[in-house]
Amino acid sequence: MRRVLLAATALFSLAISGQAALAADDAPEAPYVDDRSSAEAVIRSLYSAINRHEFARAWGYYGDAKPAKDFESFVKGYDGTDKVEVATGAISDDGAAGSIFYNVPVAIRATDKSGGEKVFAGCYTLRQVNAQAQAAPPFDPIHIEKGALKPSTVDFEKAVPPSCGDGPPPPKKDTTLEQAKKAFLATYGDQCDKELLATEPEVFSIKDKDKNAQPGDPDKETRLFHFSCAAAAYNESSVYYMADELSEVRQLQFAEPETDIRYENNDSDGKLLSVTVIGFHTTGWATNSDYDADAHTITTFNKWRGVGDASDSGTYLFRNGDFSLVQYDVDASYDGEENPKTIVDYNTAP
Repeated sequence: MRRVLLAATALFSLAISGQAALAADDAPEAPYVDDRSSAEAVIRSLYSAINRHEFARAWGYYGDAKPAKDFESFVKGYDGTDKVEVATGAISDDGAAGSIFYNVPVAIRATDKSGGEKVFAGCYTLRQVNAQAQAAPPFDPIHIEKGALKPSTVDFEKAVPPSCGDGPPPPKKDTTLEQAKKAFLATYGDQCDKELLATEPEVFSIKDKDKNAQPGDPDKETRLFHFSCAAAAYNESSVYYMADELSEVRQLQFAEPETDIRYENNDSDGKLLSVTVIGFHTTGWATNSDYDADAHTITTFNKWRGVGDASDSGTYLFRNGDFSLVQYDVDASYDGEENPKTIVDYNTAP
């Protein structure tokens, strides 16, 4: 069984000399969190108890190995502490002999009653004993085995250790993807289906030469992010974001022709007389869309009714760092057959 050897003590002193422990009536308002469903939840529960000065509850998150020689010493260690913020990192685990041991990177920012701040960082080890193997009370929940936090010289936001014990370092954060997610949720979070909001976007990498590139210059990478938003009976709506090395994340806009459609006797079920392009507009929505990584094209297909005999569809080609409309087809005849006609054709790239 692989165990991480942490420092000998989990108690770190945040005391201010000469100050007495806060009285219960002086305790700051803080959320009550008491959750043992995961290692991270236990750590957050520990600091919830500390923030609320509920030190007996905080003491209870530890197993047989306590963080101080006695409870009174544990409480005294927080004399003068006003509040504590906590952040956790990538958690690793190792299981053996009916237990799982979790290694949790942790950073805290402790603020004293005078407003002074100190940052501490380190690792906690937690143990979860197989619940099915516990046949008689008392039940042993997931608990803190040991931990050590030391003063940190870096800002709180950067103080969480990259890993603890033998756990691998966390993967490098994809900041561009996170920016795209943030932009999508900010704009469409209250418009999209909840189940689709919870799904990860499709991510594509497009490599091409800049139009001003010189011989021997490397390819430029453009990132494309496809977010599904809403699904109806026969159409699914999506939005796309893109970014490259020179520009920030932005939503892709699709050019579409505006049309004047004429039917015999003004009856859409009758004979189709003409489809005329009278202008263009742009939209951020893409219906029933698909990106072809080989052709570098996004295609859309909007059914006007379920059988698909009336529709419009567009093809957008990536060139010069953006997607341009190169073909647009319209099937305006409600005749039970799919017979689209091309009304825009710029399909030959320069």
